[in-house]
Amino acid sequence: MPPPPPAPAVRRHRLSLQLCFAIPGLALATWVTRTPDVRDRLGASTAEMGLVLSGMAVGSMLGILVAGALVARFATRPVVVAGMCAVLASVAVTALGAAAASAPLVACGLFLIGAGTGLSEVASNVDGAVVEREYGRPVLPALHGCYSLGTVIGAVLGVAGAAAGLPVPWHLAAVLLLVTGLFGRALPGLRPGLGREDGAPAGDADGTGDGAGDGTGGVGELRAPGGRGSRSHRGRRPHRDPKLLLIGGVVFAVTLAEGAATDWLPLLMVDGHDMPAGLGSAVYAGFAATMAVGRFAGGPVVTRLGRPAVLGGGALLTAAGIALVSFANSPAAAGCAVLLWGLGTALGFPLALSAAGESGPDTTARIALTSRIGYVALLAGPPLLGLLGERHGLRAAMVPVLLLALAAAALSPATGPRRAPRPGGGLPDEARPSGADGAGR
Repeated sequence: MPPPPPAPAVRRHRLSLQLCFAIPGLALATWVTRTPDVRDRLGASTAEMGLVLSGMAVGSMLGILVAGALVARFATRPVVVAGMCAVLASVAVTALGAAAASAPLVACGLFLIGAGTGLSEVASNVDGAVVEREYGRPVLPALHGCYSLGTVIGAVLGVAGAAAGLPVPWHLAAVLLLVTGLFGRALPGLRPGLGREDGAPAGDADGTGDGAGDGTGGVGELRAPGGRGSRSHRGRRPHRDPKLLLIGGVVFAVTLAEGAATDWLPLLMVDGHDMPAGLGSAVYAGFAATMAVGRFAGGPVVTRLGRPAVLGGGALLTAAGIALVSFANSPAAAGCAVLLWGLGTALGFPLALSAAGESGPDTTARIALTSRIGYVALLAGPPLLGLLGERHGLRAAMVPVLLLALAAAALSPATGPRRAPRPGGGLPDEARPSGADGAGR
């Protein structure tokens, strides 16, 4: 029997989450597509740009580190609001930095967008897990698809602004007005009380108490995405769970692959393949577009093939795309290979987060831990890839990312549902939340 249609509040919440995922993508893509122009205004080398970009990674790590505790204390809504405000402030600060040709100010703006995205992403993913259960089918891939859709819109606007010769500060000011309006539309639909530790009745650690199922029980439902099957894992700290650490390895690799494209793709095309700046930005727009298509269209594929197969196949596509970008001497071939890179990374992060959330009790802590692992890649990636690019060229700097994508393919079986004994004994059953992984259902 199909699940009942979602309540109007749930539909409004999903729309608000779609906008909250899209806003950071739009703001980030605006920066990425204008990276060559900002680099020229700053007069920075490749290594120096790596240091500027590390501001975003440091902010992301800080946001991720505190987001889980803030959600547990204050619930998700205030954390999403704080993150969105930081993203809006980042656009203004980056515009000022570009106008003043100040590398520290630009790095400060990137710090803010990283911190804001880190805060809002953890809280939005916790909300998304609730909405996913209320819908009874995969929702997180489409929500992350909205992030990619935001990057496509931002990239298109960036390419248009660069082609028209619009100064970067004026371009960022116009984007600031746009994202502020979108956030004003999203704010009323965010439901209060989700994810807070005191939101569940005592003893409701398995998610079967009064708060489960209506989306208002807070962490009671979130703590046990595995339902009754996760009781045997109660008490195990997430960072000591081998399965979760393997999933974290997948998150590290796919996040680095996506972050490497976000940080360096326009400059990689301009410096490594001698493309004009506008064409290099257009290549990034193609990367963002294929990611959006993959995330929006990926649900049925995951349902048919299963999460491990899709993650493993995506990692191999990513590796193939990066290999062609790194080793092909044809700019046209490299530009087309970026589409493989984007399609391969599209579902990696959301599916790995779904796997982490269902791997045992306390979804908030598990999502926060795996997100931290991913943001370690973002923290280390920009400066290290910048140093490698300074010494060996950006094309050669992508080889470690290629190798990690292959490692993610090897680790992808760990993202399957955890198996646990049936309550009455007998053959093992799959412990999973309703619709959370989208695999095989």
